[in-house]
Amino acid sequence: MTEAPNLLLAHHLKALKLPTMLREYDKLARQCAAEGLDHVQFLARLVELEMIDRERRMIERRIKAAKFPTAKSLDSFDFKAIPKLNKMQTLELARCDWIDRRENVIALGPSGTGKTHIALGLGLAACQRGLSVGFITAAALVHELMEARDERRLLRLQKQMANYKLLIVDELGFVPLSKTGAELLFELISQRYERGATLITSNLPFDEWTETFGSERLTGALLDRLTHHVHILEMNGDSYRLGQSRARKAKVEA
Repeated sequence: MTEAPNLLLAHHLKALKLPTMLREYDKLARQCAAEGLDHVQFLARLVELEMIDRERRMIERRIKAAKFPTAKSLDSFDFKAIPKLNKMQTLELARCDWIDRRENVIALGPSGTGKTHIALGLGLAACQRGLSVGFITAAALVHELMEARDERRLLRLQKQMANYKLLIVDELGFVPLSKTGAELLFELISQRYERGATLITSNLPFDEWTETFGSERLTGALLDRLTHHVHILEMNGDSYRLGQSRARKAKVEA
């Protein structure tokens, strides 16, 4: 006789998409009974488990949707290796208030100084706070924009990119852009201006961005939009990646 109510309860929990409650209710009911807790306390615990697990699954979905090349947090970044990077400023940015204010972050420094790691760490922090994030290299983004234009789906892609609470554009400046590519990237940045937060990493100082965009006028207009509400992370120093590699090698040999 007890099987029928259990089957019905399982059916309802599946229909309501409450997998954690379905998995845990029987074990938790026995535990609460042993502790002398009433039905309200049992239900409160069960609902709390569902909420915690649901938030974990949502974070996992946001991280997957962001398309990070790898998962890295700020906890694993060695700030001592890049002394010019303001640690307090970076950790404050991890609170994500700047994203809510639709501001921008630009990380500048030579190749290998950890700019992508910082970008990934801030992106992960945003996912953990319930914000939608997109990660893409500048070269890949321009390629996608040009391909979408040729296939007459540019508006759809622009809308998708504009809807991210945080768009991370990595490695701007590594590859010079064509005139069309530069114009499409400028258009996207303009669409996000004061509507969404953008994080850009670049190996070039601002006065060399014209080499990437090929036009002083376009570069000036782009920087005008990006730097209106901006936090700049200076990451000049010895190669962070090289230092990490040497440290790992020394650890293995020791």
